[in-house]
Amino acid sequence: MTIAHQRARAAEVSLTAPVPDDTQLGEMFAAGDERALAWAYERLAGLVHGLACRALGQGTDAEDVTQQVFISAWNTRSGYHPGKGPLAAWIVGITRHRVADALARTRRDQRITLAAAASEPTPVRSFDEAATNRVVLLDELARIGQPQRGIMELAFFEDLTHEQIAERTGIPLGTVKSHIRRTLSRLRDRLEVEGAAL
Repeated sequence: MTIAHQRARAAEVSLTAPVPDDTQLGEMFAAGDERALAWAYERLAGLVHGLACRALGQGTDAEDVTQQVFISAWNTRSGYHPGKGPLAAWIVGITRHRVADALARTRRDQRITLAAAASEPTPVRSFDEAATNRVVLLDELARIGQPQRGIMELAFFEDLTHEQIAERTGIPLGTVKSHIRRTLSRLRDRLEVEGAAL
């Protein structure tokens, strides 16, 4: 039974029969009187939907939970005993379980999405592209003179800091930084030109 059907049934019932109080409603519900489902929906759907919205936000998830609560309540009405408490409290209990299920489902879906994203292979450059770039880089380093070439080799191949290069070569630190900056700019321009030509 859909929410639209429940609303229509509630409107139909409210016009044709006297409205029971909460105690009578609970007894009718437990007895399986379909009018009780319509009245229960009319009285409690706003509460159930509000609880669902508070936990899940506005939208289809809260609407789905609201519908599931009343379907579940009706299908398991044999578990409701009016002497143990009001129908509203029993339906709120069902709501809490349905909301918890929806939240667990959302968390599970998020974990699956994150796991799928993490397991996607990261794009890697093809061997040909990486090899081409390395050849261009080595070719460009071979074209530059000393001391720039030696400085760049120490920086790239020996992974030395600017300070370590200055100490090893005896070249002032500022000059080392200038050589590296100018050479990197030249290499970048060359690689861009080579990339455009490929």
